[in-house]
Amino acid sequence: MALTSAIVSQLAGGPLAGAFLGKWLDEQFTTHPLFMITGILLGVGAGTYGTIRLVREYTGEH
Repeated sequence: MALTSAIVSQLAGGPLAGAFLGKWLDEQFTTHPLFMITGILLGVGAGTYGTIRLVREYTGEH
């Protein structure tokens, strides 16, 4: 159960954080939706990477 919630938080938290940060940057620089899309994509990548590291650590693979 803990592993499942950690995976969900990794996969959902990264893109959400990227979207909010990107939206804020878009408002600062008036570049709608450039930074939001970039933030979402970076968040998906970071979430995927974090999930892979977490699962490898859990299964004992290095």
